Amino acid sequence: MRYLVTGSAGFIGFHTCVALLMDGHEVVGLDNFNSYYDPLLKKDRVACLYEFPKYMHKTADITDGPAMLDLIQHGFDYVIHLAAQAGVRYSLEQPHDYIDTNIKGFQNILDAIRETPENSPRRLLYASSSSVYGSNKSMPFKEGDRTDGPSNIYATTKKTNELQAEAYHQLFGIRSTALRFFTVYGPWGRPDMALFKFADAISRGKSIDLYNGGDHQRDWTYVSDIVSGIQKIIEFDIELPPVDRFNLCSNDPTELKDFVSLLGKELDRPVGINLLPLQQGDIQATWGDNDKLRSMGWAPRVLVDQGISRFVNWYQKYYAKRNGK
Repeated sequence: MRYLVTGSAGFIGFHTCVALLMDGHEVVGLDNFNSYYDPLLKKDRVACLYEFPKYMHKTADITDGPAMLDLIQHGFDYVIHLAAQAGVRYSLEQPHDYIDTNIKGFQNILDAIRETPENSPRRLLYASSSSVYGSNKSMPFKEGDRTDGPSNIYATTKKTNELQAEAYHQLFGIRSTALRFFTVYGPWGRPDMALFKFADAISRGKSIDLYNGGDHQRDWTYVSDIVSGIQKIIEFDIELPPVDRFNLCSNDPTELKDFVSLLGKELDRPVGINLLPLQQGDIQATWGDNDKLRSMGWAPRVLVDQGISRFVNWYQKYYAKRNGK
C-alpha cells in the first residue's frame, strides 16, 4: 500500500516509516525540519529512511494549505498524521505555535482530504495524546472517559483535533482514528523528552530535576509497541467505527524516581537529584487502559528495563559517532 506519514523526521514518525517500509509498503514522508530541537538528529533519521528504495521525502510545512492539497491529491491508502508541535512545557511559553501547527495544520490535512474525494485515503490516523484526559482522577484512563478538562495548551490542541476529526466525518464522511499516545520512549527519541534529558545530564555528571518530589507516575510505552499498535489498527480498519480512538500505552505505570534509578544503573553512573514542586500545567500521573487494542490481538512486548537498555545502547553509540569517538 501507499502511505503518507507526516512528521517522518520526528521520533514516532521515523519509527513508523521504518516499520511500514520493512513490510514492503511505499512511504512518502513529510517534515519541515524545524529547529524546535536539533535538526541534525532529524536529518540523520531521514538519512536512514533513504536506505529504503520505497521511501520518498517531501520537505514542507503542514501550515501550508496549498502544499498539503498538492501532496494529498496524489492519493494514498492511508494518511498517518504525526507532525505536531510537541512538548507540554513549551506550550506555556509559545501557545500560538501550538494553535498554528496543531490546530490549523491539522485543519489543512482535513481540508486537503475533503477536496480530493476521488483520491481520499481509507482512513486518517493522527496523533492525539494521553494529555487529553487532563486531571482525571479515575485510572486507568479509558477511551470513553471525559476529556473536557485539559491542563495545558498542548492538551487543548489535541482535544481540538479529535473534535475537528469528528466534525469532518459528520460533514464529509472522512474516516479517522485518534492515536492517544502515552509516554513514548526509545532510540532516536527527542532531546526535550525526559529520558533523553536525564541520560544527557547523568552522562555529564550533572544533577537532574525531578518535579513533584519525584512522585510522578508515567505509563512509559516503548516506541516499537506504539508502532505495532498503529499497524494493528490499520489491519482491523474495515471492522472499526468510522471515527474511533485508541489508547496506545503499556498499562504498567512506573514511578519517575524508579525510572531514573534504572537509567542510572544502565549508564553505570551516580544520579544526583534535585527534588522540586509540581510544575504548572503538569499532570501527576498517567495510566492508560489498553484493553481495546488488546482485544484485537495486540500487546506491548518491551518492559521498561529492556527499553531503557535499548535506548542507552543507541544513545551512547549515536553520540560517540557524532563526536568522532
